[in-house]
Amino acid sequence: MNPNTSPLGLANLGPLAQLRAGRLPERIARLLVGLWLYGVSNALLMESVLGGSPWVVFHQGASRHLPLSLGAIMVLVAVLVLLLWIPLRQMPGLGTVANTFLLGPFTDFNLQLLATPESLPLRWVYLIGGVVMCAIATALYVGAQLGPGPRDGLMTGFARRTGWSIQRVRTGIEIVVLTLGVLMGGVIGFGTLVFALGVGPLTQFFMRYLVLRLEAPAPKAAAPVS
Repeated sequence: MNPNTSPLGLANLGPLAQLRAGRLPERIARLLVGLWLYGVSNALLMESVLGGSPWVVFHQGASRHLPLSLGAIMVLVAVLVLLLWIPLRQMPGLGTVANTFLLGPFTDFNLQLLATPESLPLRWVYLIGGVVMCAIATALYVGAQLGPGPRDGLMTGFARRTGWSIQRVRTGIEIVVLTLGVLMGGVIGFGTLVFALGVGPLTQFFMRYLVLRLEAPAPKAAAPVS
């Protein structure tokens, strides 16, 4: 397997190569739509009050041991995750920056639009909708090939370097993060397990259709023999 390309066609390009890979307006649109939907997903999961995602549990657990706000801990964790990109040779890009600075405001905005449902069935609709939306959003913005966010870059980096499926890698990461969060005192609910076990297979499914495959550059013609 080419170590620079995942089984789903995700290329490991540098920041400038990502911008020069063609179809840039379409890819930027996919990136922004994906991040917006990710904000909708976060809001749906939080308003369901049935359990946050494994990363939320991890951040909550870490906040019990560090004299920092939850937002500061999320930034700190993102920086530490980016350090894990180094041995994976995962390249950052516009998507990495956009994830860092847009995902939070998008989540806050959608939280203002949504209220916690009073009925349990509607809360389950929020939960399932949030998990499905997260998978679609991930496939859209990662599939735009403009550089994933810190946590999704860890997923795609492992998938590219090992040849494992996105489903296998994402599910494994979510379970590890969830376990660490619980050990640190994070609070989980049944929805947390639904997310941890469901988002990997769903992301794998949607990536088959939403990854925008980039055309390889044409090889240079050989110089004529004199």
